[in-house]
Amino acid sequence: NMENKRIFTKQYIAVLIFTIGAVVAFFVMKPEKKAFFKAQGDVWTTEYHITYEATTDLSDSIGAVLDAIDRSANVFNKQSLVSRLNANSTNRADSTFMRMFRCAVDINKQSAGAYDPTVMPLVNAWGFGYKNGKLPTQTEIDSLLTFVGIAKVHLEDERVVKSDQRIQFDFSSIAKGLACDEVAQMLARNGVTNCMVEIGGEVVVKGVNEKGTPWHISIDMPVENNQATVHESALVIALNGKAVATSGNYRKFKEVNGKKVSHIVNPLTGKSEESTLLSATVVAPDCMTADAWATACMAMGTERTQALFEKRTDLGVMTISTDTEGNFIVWSNAPFAALLPK
Repeated sequence: NMENKRIFTKQYIAVLIFTIGAVVAFFVMKPEKKAFFKAQGDVWTTEYHITYEATTDLSDSIGAVLDAIDRSANVFNKQSLVSRLNANSTNRADSTFMRMFRCAVDINKQSAGAYDPTVMPLVNAWGFGYKNGKLPTQTEIDSLLTFVGIAKVHLEDERVVKSDQRIQFDFSSIAKGLACDEVAQMLARNGVTNCMVEIGGEVVVKGVNEKGTPWHISIDMPVENNQATVHESALVIALNGKAVATSGNYRKFKEVNGKKVSHIVNPLTGKSEESTLLSATVVAPDCMTADAWATACMAMGTERTQALFEKRTDLGVMTISTDTEGNFIVWSNAPFAALLPK
C-alpha cells in the first residue's frame, strides 16, 4: 500500500544518503601524507633555506612571496617601488612599503633616532671617505643632514610625502626579516604548523623539526685563540613561534692599536663614531621587528643598547662587545638568557 511504499522510499533514500556520505567521507577524510620539504636558493646577495612540513611542495609560492618583496623593497632593483620612490617617479606606497615604514618610524622613536632607514647617503659618504682617505667635511655632513631623517617623511593615505625630494629610503635592515614573516604566513595559510624559514641569517621558526623536537638555532660566537685568530663557536638556542636576527659581524671590525672597533654613523649628528659593539642578536615575536632592532642596537652601541633592554621583557637581546684590552664580552638580558641551554 501507499504508506508502506512511502516508508520504503524514505528508508531507501536514507540508505542512499548514508552510502553516498560514507563514500564521500572515505575520500575526504583519507588524510594526505605530510612530509618535510626543503627549499633553498639565492636572494638579495644572500641565501635562503626553508624547511616545512606539508602535504605538497610549496616552493613556487615561496618564490612568489620573495618576488613580491623584491618588487617592493629591493634598492638594487631599479624597477622596485622603493627605487621609484627614491627617484621620485612615484609617490604611491604599497602595503609592504607601509608596513616597513611604520615599523621603521616606531623603532626610530624607541631608539631615540639612532635607527634610521634614510641614513644611507651619510653611510656612503663615510664609507667612501675611509676607502679614499678623504673624510667628509663638516660642510658636506651638514648638507647631507638636510635630507636624512625618517621624521621628514609621512604617509597620507597611500601617498609618501617627503619634506625634501632628495630623501632616500633603504629598508635592507627590515626587508629580509619581513620576507621571513611573509613566507611563514604563506606557509601557515597552507596548513603548515612546523617550519623554519631562514633568509640571510634571519630566522622564523614554528612548531617542531623533523625529529619532533624544538628547532635549534645556532648563533655565531667569537672565540679568541692566543689573542690572534678569531674562531666561531656556535651558541645554540631553542625557539618556537619566535624570530631571531643578528646584525653586525665580529669578523668585520678593524684592529686599531690592538683594539677592536667598528664604525657607526650617527643619523642625528652625521658623524662616524667608534663603537665597541661587534654584534647584536634580537629575539622577537616577528622577524621584521627582530631584524630592525638588531640594526638599531648596532646604531645605538653597547651602553645604550644594554641600558634600553636591561629591563625590557618583550624582546630578548644579546650583545658581543669588546673591552679596552680587546677581550670579547657577551651580555644578554633576562628574556634572552631564558633561551640559553641550561
